[in-house]
Amino acid sequence: MRKFEPVPVVAIIGGGFTGGAVALHLTRVLGAERPVRIVVFEPRARLGAGLAYDTPEPAHRINVPAFKMSLYPDEPESFADYLIRADILAADPGACSADGIAYPRRSVFGDYVAAELTPRVASGAIEHRPKRVCKVARSKGRWTLHAEDGETLVADVVVLAVSHPAPSLPKALLALSSSPKLVTDSTRADALDGIAPTDRVLIVGNGLTAADVVAALTERGHRGPVISISRHGLRSRGHPADAQDPFGDFLSEPITRASELLRRIRRTLRIARQQGLSWHPVIDAVRAQGQQIWQALPIGERRRIARLARAYWDVHRFRIAPQVETVLDQAVEDGRLEVLAASIASVAMDGREIRAELRQRGRDALRSILVDAIVVTTGPAHGEILKSQPFLSGLERAGVLTLCQTGLGIACDLQARAVDENGRVEPTLFIAGPLARGTFGELMGLPQVTEHAVFVARQIETLLSRHEASRLQPGAG
Repeated sequence: MRKFEPVPVVAIIGGGFTGGAVALHLTRVLGAERPVRIVVFEPRARLGAGLAYDTPEPAHRINVPAFKMSLYPDEPESFADYLIRADILAADPGACSADGIAYPRRSVFGDYVAAELTPRVASGAIEHRPKRVCKVARSKGRWTLHAEDGETLVADVVVLAVSHPAPSLPKALLALSSSPKLVTDSTRADALDGIAPTDRVLIVGNGLTAADVVAALTERGHRGPVISISRHGLRSRGHPADAQDPFGDFLSEPITRASELLRRIRRTLRIARQQGLSWHPVIDAVRAQGQQIWQALPIGERRRIARLARAYWDVHRFRIAPQVETVLDQAVEDGRLEVLAASIASVAMDGREIRAELRQRGRDALRSILVDAIVVTTGPAHGEILKSQPFLSGLERAGVLTLCQTGLGIACDLQARAVDENGRVEPTLFIAGPLARGTFGELMGLPQVTEHAVFVARQIETLLSRHEASRLQPGAG
């Protein structure tokens, strides 16, 4: 068993929601009397917001009702209570849907998380290092972290809570890779600044990010035509008109094949319709039971789902806020937004315009369009995660990290510990949040990410307790 220092050091790389939640819950499970240093490396000025909740766009709203979002699984109304205490809704008349359910701006949730973490940072229970890690290496049974400014930290435990990599640029768009008319990462704060109100826009991707782009452009006064394409032409769905409890049992009879899972879902959908229910509660049941469903499937079946069914799952699972749904519906009705099942065959500059040849599903002839800007919203390049940051690439080259076999993240075991290229567990290196979903399954929605943060915090506390007990045994040293 590796020896820890008298005051163990836990380093968390990435201080967005996942990293901030792990740090917070680690302080809770350890208690005030346990001498443990918790150091979070996060280049942003505050912890807990990350890419998702640090957006300045007023049109970007949480896509889950406020009363279902919380840092604390045992306090589900924590965020809703914060909205009342901070009197947020009074300053945002568009925050509530027609039925009075709050969907505040995403930045407000970032404010809430930061408010929960700030006292712990101020007290020293959590140390925030506002810098990037550029290298991580093993050193005498511990981990040495090298920051971009030359600072080093030796840690006993490391938690990887980094963001997903940016979308990969489709090959057909490589010819425009240096053009200012191509927005390759729409999550940047200034990503849409170069799009004029009357510009014709092509959006590549039809998921939540594409919906955010349309909503943000509309908020900015954009009135030009928008074409949004994806392979299946599936648009993100909204929430049901009336709340419905999860419906369906996908666990009592174990499912070991992707085809059987699909049949079970379709059968449950038929029963739900017969009972006057929409598809929403069935998908909610699959999501609630998702981790157990996933872990019962062999690796090959998980791969099939990730490859063939992910697009259909995403548009039903990740729903848009009613305010955003209204914007998209109105844009379609006005003829400003066209959603297509298509891919890009080729692009080329035509003077100051971009000529794009689209290959539409079910049609032989290409469709030629002229646009002024292209925005890529195809989602994170999950398979590129180990190439996305130098320290991750270094750990991959050292044989410490490897991709999950599903292609959805980084390989880890059911205790969230990294698994190396030879299948060996790294007992002091943890994978937190969505990057562990190849192992755990449903791990993208905030409730599941919060629960996983608590889980990782408890795993670390157990590890530290074992080492402390070993150190205190007679003859240990």
